[in-house]
Amino acid sequence: MPKIAVLTSGGDGPGMNAAVTSVARNAAYYGMPLIGIKRGYNGLLGLSDNIEDDVFEMNLDTVLDLADLPGTYLRTARCTQFLDPKVREGAAKRLKEMDVAGLVVIGGDGSFRGAQQLCRLGIPCIGIPGTIDNDLAYTEMTLGYDTAVNADMEAVRSIRATSRSHDRPALVEVMGRNCGDIALSTAEATGSEIVIVPEMPWSVENVAERLNKLIASGNTRATIVVAEGAYASMQPFDVYSYLKPYSGEIFEGEQMNARLLARTLKYMCHAEVRATVIGYTQRGCQPTARDCSFAFEAGNMAVVLLKNGIGNQVIGTRNNRTFHTSIDTALSETRNFKESLYNLINSL
Repeated sequence: MPKIAVLTSGGDGPGMNAAVTSVARNAAYYGMPLIGIKRGYNGLLGLSDNIEDDVFEMNLDTVLDLADLPGTYLRTARCTQFLDPKVREGAAKRLKEMDVAGLVVIGGDGSFRGAQQLCRLGIPCIGIPGTIDNDLAYTEMTLGYDTAVNADMEAVRSIRATSRSHDRPALVEVMGRNCGDIALSTAEATGSEIVIVPEMPWSVENVAERLNKLIASGNTRATIVVAEGAYASMQPFDVYSYLKPYSGEIFEGEQMNARLLARTLKYMCHAEVRATVIGYTQRGCQPTARDCSFAFEAGNMAVVLLKNGIGNQVIGTRNNRTFHTSIDTALSETRNFKESLYNLINSL
C-alpha cells in the first residue's frame, strides 16, 4: 500500500490531534505506512539539525492517546519560504524521495494553497479544514470552530453573571481576524445585545448610542461581543484625542482595541464598561464532540481518497454530512455572512 504523510499548518486549533489520530488509525487499518511532518510545511524543508525534528514514522502507539488533547502534537508554524516556487519544488522532490504517495494537510486557506501547489507538482494532497475562525466558504464547519464558540459561550456566561451583580456592561473580544462567525454565534448563544464583526462597517458612536438606549431601558449589564479583526471595519475615530483628557488612559500612537473601546464607551455612556479578551484559551480547549466526530470522519475520508489515488481534494461538511470537493473549487467560493442575524442581534 502507498505511504502517506500528514501535517498541521497555520494556527493550531482544537480537533487537530483528533484528525491526526483518525488519519493514523485509518492508515493502519488499510496497511498504509504513515509519516508525520512537524511544524507544517517547514518540516518538508529539512531545516532542523536532526531529521527526526522534521519527519518521523507514525504508528498507533504514537497517537492513540492524542485524540482528546488540544493543540497539535505535530506542532505548527507559518512557512513564508513555501511561497517560493523553487522551495516548493524542493519539498515535492523530498516527498518523492521518501516514497510518499499522498499528503494530508490540516489547516486553513493558506495551508490549502500550499497543498494546491504541491498537487501541481505531482503530490496528491487532501485538505482537512483546521481553523477555528470558520472562514472557509465551501464548508459549513471548520475543525475547532465549534469548540471555540463553546469556550466563548462559557466565558460570556461567567462574565454576564458578574455584570448582573454590579450593573456593569461588558465588552468581550473573541477570535476572528477576517471572519465574524465566532463572535456572531457567541452573541446568539448567550443573548448578547451587541455584536461587532469585520464584515460589517460600524462606528463607535453608533455602538455608544445602542448601549445608552439599553441602559436607559433598564439593561445595565448589556454584553458587547467583538471579533478581534473588527477594528479594521470601524469608521474613523480619533481614540487618542478622545481619551487624552483622561490621564493614563492611552499612549500616543495606540490603535483601537478592546481596552480602549471599553474605556471610550465608559465615558460616552457614563457606565463602568469592562473589557475581557478571551484570547488563546479558544485554541487551547479540549475539542467538543462535534469537532471530534468531524475529525474522525474527515481522517477516514482523507485516507480512503489517497488510497484510491485521488488528490487535489478538501473535506468539509454540508447539510450535516461530510463531503469532499476540489481544492480549486473550495478556494474560489466566497462566504455569505449572515447579515440578517447580525442585524437581529443588534436590534433586540
